[in-house]
Amino acid sequence: MKNTVSTLLQQKQSGDKITMLTAYDYTTARIMDECGVNTILVGDSLGMVMLGYENTLPVTMEDMIHHTAAVTRGVENAFVVADMPFMSYQVSVEDAVRNAGRLMKEGGANAVKLEGGAEVCEQIAAIVNASVPVVAHLGLTPQSVNAFGGFKVQGKSYEKAKKLVEDALKIQEAGACAVVLEGIPAKVAELITSKLFIPTIGIGAGSGCDGQVLVYQDMLGLTTGHTPKFVKQYAALGEIMRQGIRDYISETKSGAFPAAEHTYTTDESIVSRLTEEYDQNENCHNDR
Repeated sequence: MKNTVSTLLQQKQSGDKITMLTAYDYTTARIMDECGVNTILVGDSLGMVMLGYENTLPVTMEDMIHHTAAVTRGVENAFVVADMPFMSYQVSVEDAVRNAGRLMKEGGANAVKLEGGAEVCEQIAAIVNASVPVVAHLGLTPQSVNAFGGFKVQGKSYEKAKKLVEDALKIQEAGACAVVLEGIPAKVAELITSKLFIPTIGIGAGSGCDGQVLVYQDMLGLTTGHTPKFVKQYAALGEIMRQGIRDYISETKSGAFPAAEHTYTTDESIVSRLTEEYDQNENCHNDR
């Protein structure tokens, strides 16, 4: 069954946890969709895990449209959410609506996601009025990494926790259909979840949210270096890939690959005839 804004709301109401994973390409999205994930996020995290940037800030609208279109071609049932990249919605409401429309029209997204609270409510309302569903994003918002001074847990003090609650209520009033809560204390996320009628999707925000999201490279062991505390690794695909690549290199160099079962055949008489013909041509050439 196709996941929609309505089915996600029903999941919150029934206590059925919402599953979300990131994807950035057709093949991965198709596998996730076959497994039954509710939602796929084409995150601007692609800047780091796919394009090799230090953070999400260099990601462009063209990047997001390109990857979102690839994902949507691989999906039948998952609800696809596309991130609005840095500076695609902050400058003006008009920019926000135009770029959200591009992600839906050119990328095929079912919804867009943007970061921020009260300061982006005008953009949220305008995008929703243009018939584009909006997922909000509060807490540790990666596009604000420079303002935060790094990737740090948010909402640890009373004042900051209160602002998160107030921002959540405001973005809901503005028309957001869901909100991602990232990098905030579990009890704060649980409180926000209890105060909202729209679903909350947590990442580093505890189990009290209505759903969870992870970057698939993290949860499948494809990344190296620092692993955030909130990540659980469900498979070690990185090492499986490394071993497979090492085996390929070894067998290619030794001649074990390709073996007979990987090789096409033809009638020997054809090869004999061709060999004889070209040998004769070569001899004629040498005689000259």
